Amino acid sequence: MATVNTTSDAQARTELRRADGQPVRVLVVDDESTLTELLSMALRLEGWEIRTAGDGFTAVQTASGFEPDVVVLDMMLPDMNGLEVLRRLRAQFAEIPVLFLTAKDAVEDRIAGLTAGGDDYVTKPFSLEEVVARLRGLLRRTGLTARAESTLLTVGDLTLDEDSHEVRRAGELISLTATEYELLRYLMRNPKRVLSKAQILDRVWNYDFGGQANVVELYISYLRKKIDAGRDPMIHTMRGAGYVLKPAG
Repeated sequence: MATVNTTSDAQARTELRRADGQPVRVLVVDDESTLTELLSMALRLEGWEIRTAGDGFTAVQTASGFEPDVVVLDMMLPDMNGLEVLRRLRAQFAEIPVLFLTAKDAVEDRIAGLTAGGDDYVTKPFSLEEVVARLRGLLRRTGLTARAESTLLTVGDLTLDEDSHEVRRAGELISLTATEYELLRYLMRNPKRVLSKAQILDRVWNYDFGGQANVVELYISYLRKKIDAGRDPMIHTMRGAGYVLKPAG
């Protein structure tokens, strides 16, 4: 079990890396730019290196120089389908794992993708957390990565398991929404470090709320009710500066 005892966000993201110690490389292929941007931001939060492509030809070209460890691949692209892209990628990288993105009702696409050698799939619409979890599973099953540290973040008596998404304080399981979980994870990756509302908005919401800092206050209050209620507080407000999470006492 590893304990997070650093204020460095980069150092805190050593849970899953390539066997050579470098960041995991992910190629995201989809012609919906908004989707690729959202996926890229979520995967960069894992400390991974990301490249994107909006069509199959660009994906194959990008892969040649980037040499990704895993590919997120839409089945429907403007110039060729995902199966053809998979075939061309596997001609260069025989063992590369591929996570297909498919339409919710396209059962035949899912079957075709897995039959053709795709390793897994998620259906649209999907949660970003699900994609991250599936990619982690693929990388570990294929043995392309090594964990330098446990995926358990620990600050005082508070723990967060990045694989199972379980959060506990003094051993007691705490149920969080997806947004509360992301906020707590960011705080726990930066223990004893004062984080401004702007930083939190950028990393947790990516400014989807138009810079409305009050959403940060709202979710901090939600977290306090679940994390600190009836216990010595761990989440503290630094007036004019932001918020900090540190061990109680």
